[in-house]
Amino acid sequence: MLKSPLLKFPLLKSLQSALFFFLALLAAASMWFFVDRILVGYQIADSAVHDRPRGNLSDLYPRWLGARELLLRGRNPYSPEVTIEIQQGYYGRPLEASRPYDPKDQQGFVYPVYVVLLLAPLIGLPFHTVQIFFYWFLIGLTALSVPLWLLVLKWRLPWLAIATVIVLVLGSVPTAQGMKLQQLGLPVAAMIAGSAACIASGWLFSGGAILALATIKPQLVLPVTLWLLIWALSDWRTRRKLALGFAVTIAALLAGAEIVLPGWWRMFLEAIRQYHQYTQNHSVLDELVNWSSGGFVGEILALSAVPFAGILLWRARREPPESREFGRAVALVMALTVLIIPMYSPYNQMLLLPAILSLWRDRATFTSGSWAVRAVYALAVIALIWPWIACIGLTVTWFVSHDAAFRNWQTPFYSTFALPVVVFALALFNTQRAQDALRWRKAAE
Repeated sequence: MLKSPLLKFPLLKSLQSALFFFLALLAAASMWFFVDRILVGYQIADSAVHDRPRGNLSDLYPRWLGARELLLRGRNPYSPEVTIEIQQGYYGRPLEASRPYDPKDQQGFVYPVYVVLLLAPLIGLPFHTVQIFFYWFLIGLTALSVPLWLLVLKWRLPWLAIATVIVLVLGSVPTAQGMKLQQLGLPVAAMIAGSAACIASGWLFSGGAILALATIKPQLVLPVTLWLLIWALSDWRTRRKLALGFAVTIAALLAGAEIVLPGWWRMFLEAIRQYHQYTQNHSVLDELVNWSSGGFVGEILALSAVPFAGILLWRARREPPESREFGRAVALVMALTVLIIPMYSPYNQMLLLPAILSLWRDRATFTSGSWAVRAVYALAVIALIWPWIACIGLTVTWFVSHDAAFRNWQTPFYSTFALPVVVFALALFNTQRAQDALRWRKAAE
């Protein structure tokens, strides 16, 4: 007996979802193989040639050691003496200016001192134990951020599709680098997702409180904080709990910081100044443009991106938290953050996740648009999947020739600077299109 094609469709759809999940596993596995065998292998060999020190290389270590020294011994974590001890663990020895190949990053305690209050439960444990705990903590938080952002964007997906996205996120360049370095940027990105999800669910006080906790990395949180506070002020009667939750929590953090280290903020500002002096950090646009122009084109482009996004974000300030327009606005401000902050490290691109999800959900808008829109969208897709393609290729190459794989270790990073630019441009277009469509609907009513 012949079966109706309609009965076959769910089976075909399930097979397609299973195929995508398998491909996601393959892509993630190739990414981690590249990081563990090729990238780290190259770095070890290069460090040996240039006598470059390698210790635990954990970005958590300076914060953990600073917290331990301050809370247990009353020592100033911003002091040069503690910085030297940090270098001893992070690099394996103190850095020496006379060695030309020594890293420039001094690994000082360049965080608000209230980060020690969050790390306090860990300071009594051996750092190796802390590393193991933090590794699995990062996996859990990063995986959790996917359903949280889907909640903010009001996008319901089947469980297998959510699992596929989680696998791809865990096997992406930002996550792999962030987990290898044990970067606090990953939990901060997850806290921003948690804050936005609380707001979208109506838990405004909790959303504000979590947002305040995320300020342990102020440069990543400042743009979204400013917009959310403007959003709260736009309907103060119903949204004031967001500002209250933020204010109460940040006040508690600042008071606790002042108790454990009076006058810490002056030391923190000086640490930031020194950090940018010895690292010479630049924004994504700086790295993408100024390497060829040698001028300030990157800074000009970064500054020009702010008013374009600012106009759309101002228009969205009255949108209710349960609307898709609110989710698009949050995604846009996160994409803007990656573009303008003076740090281009790939792990910061975890903040692009809501914008990428939003652009994929609304892909019909782009695939049915003009040739220019379709071209930019295709460029974004290529920039997004390129690292996985390159990692699969390098994995195959490694089994043929280790040296050839080592020589091409930079290949997966070719799209690092292009991705934030095209994602921001598309998020800008998508937000404006949605706002225009909403205005037309309201005018027609």
